[in-house]
Amino acid sequence: MTTSRASAVWEGGLKGGKGTFKAQSGAASGAYTYATRFESAPGTNPEELIAAAHAACFSMALSADLEKAGTPPTRITTTAACTIDAGKIQKMELVVRGSVKGIDEATFRKAAEGAKENCPVSKALKGNVQVVLDARLE
Repeated sequence: MTTSRASAVWEGGLKGGKGTFKAQSGAASGAYTYATRFESAPGTNPEELIAAAHAACFSMALSADLEKAGTPPTRITTTAACTIDAGKIQKMELVVRGSVKGIDEATFRKAAEGAKENCPVSKALKGNVQVVLDARLE
């Protein structure tokens, strides 16, 4: 079993306050505010971090599934867009492009659907967030 950790500090009230977060490894850290989260100000926010986690997790899961099927990918590129509205994360849009020798578009899309259902981040969001997938070979 693996446990990953991160920490966050928030100072002040909601709209006038500010926060920082840091992954235990030190690989990710940053500042965030109400404006970066809800007003499109430059900077990061929790939803961006969830989107990054989902894109990374999905890419690894898809790569593993393709490799297990005997067609390891040359490259998997995934972008994720996390939408928050009315105080709830409503939707995650995954766009994946893959460079995989020896498979057709339908096989790639089927593998991507499987990864969408089975990557750990997808499983954590399941039943709470609509996950939409656009998968294509390059």
